[in-house]
Parts: sequence; structure tokens; C-alpha cells
Amino acid sequence: MAFSPDASPAPSPTRYYASDFYRLTNRRTTSPLTPDFDSTEHVSSAFFNRRSVAATDRRGNAPGHASPCAVQGSAPNSRQYRQGSGSSVKEDGTEPVLDNIIGQLALDIPPAGYGPRNVDLVACLLTSRTIHVATINTLYSHITLPHSSIFSKFLKHISEYPGLGTIAKRLDLSHFTSVGLGRSRQVNSELQNMTSRSLLKCLELTPEIQEVLLQENLDDDVDENVLRKLFFDLKKLRAIDFCASSSKPFVESFSTSLTDLIDRPSFNLSIRRLGLHECFTLPSSTFEILLPRMPRLTHLDVSHTRITDNALSAIPNTASLTHLNLGRCTSISGRGVVDFLTSHPAARQLQYLNLSCDIARYRLLWEADIERLLPDLPTTLRSLNLNGAKIRHWHAPLLIPLTKHLEELSLASAELSLQDINSFFCPGSPPSSPLIEGPIGEKDEEVWMPPSLHYLDLSSIPSVTQSALFSTSCMLLSPETAPLEVIELGDKAISSLRECRNTNKRLGWVVKELGRRGWYVRDSKDATNSNGKRSWKMGAMWWGMRKCPVAWGEVGGLYGHYMFKK
Repeated sequence: MAFSPDASPAPSPTRYYASDFYRLTNRRTTSPLTPDFDSTEHVSSAFFNRRSVAATDRRGNAPGHASPCAVQGSAPNSRQYRQGSGSSVKEDGTEPVLDNIIGQLALDIPPAGYGPRNVDLVACLLTSRTIHVATINTLYSHITLPHSSIFSKFLKHISEYPGLGTIAKRLDLSHFTSVGLGRSRQVNSELQNMTSRSLLKCLELTPEIQEVLLQENLDDDVDENVLRKLFFDLKKLRAIDFCASSSKPFVESFSTSLTDLIDRPSFNLSIRRLGLHECFTLPSSTFEILLPRMPRLTHLDVSHTRITDNALSAIPNTASLTHLNLGRCTSISGRGVVDFLTSHPAARQLQYLNLSCDIARYRLLWEADIERLLPDLPTTLRSLNLNGAKIRHWHAPLLIPLTKHLEELSLASAELSLQDINSFFCPGSPPSSPLIEGPIGEKDEEVWMPPSLHYLDLSSIPSVTQSALFSTSCMLLSPETAPLEVIELGDKAISSLRECRNTNKRLGWVVKELGRRGWYVRDSKDATNSNGKRSWKMGAMWWGMRKCPVAWGEVGGLYGHYMFKK
């Protein structure tokens, strides 16, 4: 939810109320306060500009932008309110319900442009004392800062009213950019709105912060002091993402800040969800120092990094990984990865696993690795990416049991025939395999379970072409394959399908593209098509994500680029 400059405490007399609000939300307060709520005519007109409503929809989005999903807004349950001036009977005693209702108005993704944002939430500030307090909590709990000027205003507000900083639980800079401001990075640094000093000050004023989302546009501002603050001083920090940070100053600061871990052998980090997606310049020693100090790790995204087998095996046994992204990592071996996944206690509850590779440079998993890995994968797994693995036609029977609990399966560049792929959805006998003694018998056919697949990546498979998909020997596009709704294909297949508009319409499928990727999507309104929401996706709606989320919320900005476009 984007921070709104218009939501700052207004000048007197509202400022008097704001100071009482901070005491009201202080957890050490033993008796509820009921400050006098001034009438809305005294509130600054900056709180709500009626003319801005016509330019936005009901959720505060700019025209042409889809409404984002709801945010899980919450407020301290210990707060108590006493009915009085400015509150109603319906409001009294229903704070959790009120917090949830107001949370539906919050925005994960800031609207395009520089127009008013969070219009509905700002309007709630004028309603009553109770709703004002609940709205302030929603506005400041999840802070999204897309531009340096907004960051500067937010920093000014929490510096003037430190109580606001204690409300913040998430600091989201994943949308931060100077594009559209007509400024270069050098000009922005001269303005001193976003610098390593101001970022450090912001972290000092938000001691209750639990999630910090950073990215490559800020890597020069994430210096040694900022990293030390994140790793060692913020005791409640649970999630941090450095997506695509790779500059030389960032790498030097990151390596230097970890020297404290060497000097403090008994110190463990509180971080549970770590994102280092595309941080490919970090040295291998970084991971060997960092990962052993994370005993409660649940989410780890080290895609396209220099992580090694030793660093992976050094993850504490007390960790319980649910999300692991090792895609495009060239410093690990197939044997080391399979050993970790099949024997390490931390890998027994996985829900998301990405083992993709770029076969033009490196192949991670070969035939023997696949034969060891597939039978031992946990049934908790919902998304499996094996793009680039050396999958042959005799591996199809090993994949079939996985389709009963997987919702996403990526098999790009696999050496599979249409018959092999049909066997995922057909109760008939699968192709013979030297790994399984004899064909599946009648007993197995009687207990056939339909697959749970919603998404299938068949990119760069020679047998999967536009003509093959339309042939009678392929059942992928038939209603019998439901709940399958998304098939990802390579450029050549997508280009051919794009020209077959009439056939696509007759079959009930449509071509969709974004960035470098293309999908063939079932265009159906029946009950088999879901909205894409899953708890393991943590707010992402689309299928086929290639970046692990570390915080719950709708995906956008640079994170959306790496998750769905690239």
C-alpha cells in the first residue's frame, strides 16, 4: 500500500489529536484515552480533494489500472476504545472487524503517475475518531514508497511524529524508481531525498519493522551501516529482499557487514524469508557465512547467484523451507542439490521448488539426478520447475505421481512425446519405463486420480508444436484435462497460435503474452478455472512465477518483472 503524503497529520487543531493517538496506540498504555475529536471542518483540505475522485476508481486506482487484491491489514488487539464524541455504537468493540474492512481499501501497488493515491483511505480519516485511528494504522502499517519525493515526505512525518514509525511493519521499496521524474541517478543523489543516511534514519525510526523489500535501483544506497542495521539491530525483522542488487558498492558493503557474524559465532539472524534473486555478483563465501546463521529459514531465493553445494548443505537442520529457488545457479551440482533435497531435514516441507537452468550455458540435472530426485520429492510440493533438466521419455511414469499434488509443473526442453504428456491426464497405461518393472496393471488403473495441474510449461519441447496441439492425438486442449488452464510455450509455437484466431476461439483457448513469455490460456468461465490465488503464492495471481515472494501482497514493479516477464 503506497504511502500517501496527504495522510499526514494536519496542522492545529488536528495535530493535538495526533499526539493523543500516539499515546493511544502505545502498547504500554494501561487505560484507554478518549481525546476530543474535532469536527471535519477543521481538518486540512489536503486530507481529501473531491475533484480527485473523478480521476480514480472506487479503490483509488488511476484510470486503466486493475484493482489490486486486498491487504491483510491488522491493528494491535490490545487497543480499547470508549464510546464518546466522534464514535458510534456500531464502531465500539468491533476493532478487528473494522481493521479488516478498512484494510480492503489499501493498495499494494501504487497507481501510475503522480496523482492522488489512497483516496478512499484518506476519506476515512474524516469519518470518526475510531475509524480515524483504524485508518492511520492501515495507512502506516504497510508503507510503499515508489519515488524519492514520497520517501522524503514519509521520513519527515515519522521524524516529527515518532509514534507513526512504530506502526510500520513493512517497508516496500520494490516500486522505487526515478523514471518519469526527468532525473538521472546522479541528480537524485544530489537532491539527498534517498541516500544511505536517510534510509538508515528511516530504519531507526521504524523499530517494529518486519519486512523490508529492496531492489537494484537502491543498491548504491544500501551501505554497510544500513546492512548492519538490517541484520543485527532490527530484532523483529522476518523478511528481506535485495532483488537484483549487484553493484560493486553493494557487494563490498554486504561482505564487510557479514564480518560481524564471523566475530560472533553464537549469533543467529531472525530473518526467515531471504530474497537474493539475481544478486549474481555476491561471492560464494557470502552464502557460506550467511545461511548457517538462519535457523528459522522458510523462504530462500538465490536464483542466478554463486551459491555452492557447501552453502546449501550448511542450512541449519532447524530450518523448514517451504520456498526454494535455485534456478540458473551454476556453482552448484546436480548431485549436491539432489543430496540436499532428499536427505536434509529442512527440505521436507517444500511447496515451491525451482531447479531451472539455461542449457545453453549449464545443465544442472542429468538423467541419474532425475531418477534419484523425483521419487523422493515431498507431497507438500505445489510448484516444481525442472526447465532444462535432462528428462527422457522413460521418466514420464515418475512424473505422473507428482501431477496428483502439483499445481505447476515446468518441463521446458524435456525430451517427451505427446503420448508421454497425455499420460499425465489419461487413466490408460503410461509409456513403458526401464525404471519401473512392467506396465501399470489394472489395479493401478482402478485407483486413478485426476491430476491437479493448473499450469504446464512445455517450452522448447520439439513434439509440442501448433499443429501437434490441434491434432486429435493431443488431449491437452480438451475439457478432460481440467483443471489445466495455462500452457506456457516457446516463441515459435506462440507465434503460430497467434495467427489461428478462429481455431483458438472454437477450442476455447487464447494467446497471452508478457515480456519474453507467452501462454496458451483456457478461455473458459466454468468452475474449473480458478482465480489463481493460492496461499503458497503469497498474493501473486498468475501461474508460472519464477521469483519467490518473501512478503504477502500483490506483485508489481521490478518484482513483477522478474517473477512473470523474464
